[in-house]
Amino acid sequence: MAFTALDGLPMGTRCGSLDPGVLLYLMDHYGMDARALEKLMYEQSGLLGVSGISNDVRTLLASPDAKAAEALDLFVYHVGRELGSLAAALGGVDALVFTGGIGENSAAIRARVCRGAAWLGLEFDDKANEAGARRISRPESRVAAG
Repeated sequence: MAFTALDGLPMGTRCGSLDPGVLLYLMDHYGMDARALEKLMYEQSGLLGVSGISNDVRTLLASPDAKAAEALDLFVYHVGRELGSLAAALGGVDALVFTGGIGENSAAIRARVCRGAAWLGLEFDDKANEAGARRISRPESRVAAG
């Protein structure tokens, strides 16, 4: 996170990184003031805003609605983009550690993120992930995950 909790990944109700021009557009075209923008960015965006269904990954994973899938795809895309940025800045990564509600509780999201990180040398272990193991990468993996 940066100055506020808004920067970075989109979350349940928070927008994540946002082009500042969007705020100007919303002010000019919809007459939104600072409080309305704040409410939108903190409470009505993220997974909830994209899906229009829920901010809960479990609900979105269970939903047949295409908007639910779109919200999850966007989240996984942003995780991969941030991971790539960090890997470039650091010259690689040693480990990918999942924390927080989504990271700790969603095997499906962990699987999608890890499969997308194969280019880093992460060899994903589906069975360990589904079992909730602390390490979800194969022993021979160049990058540990858990």
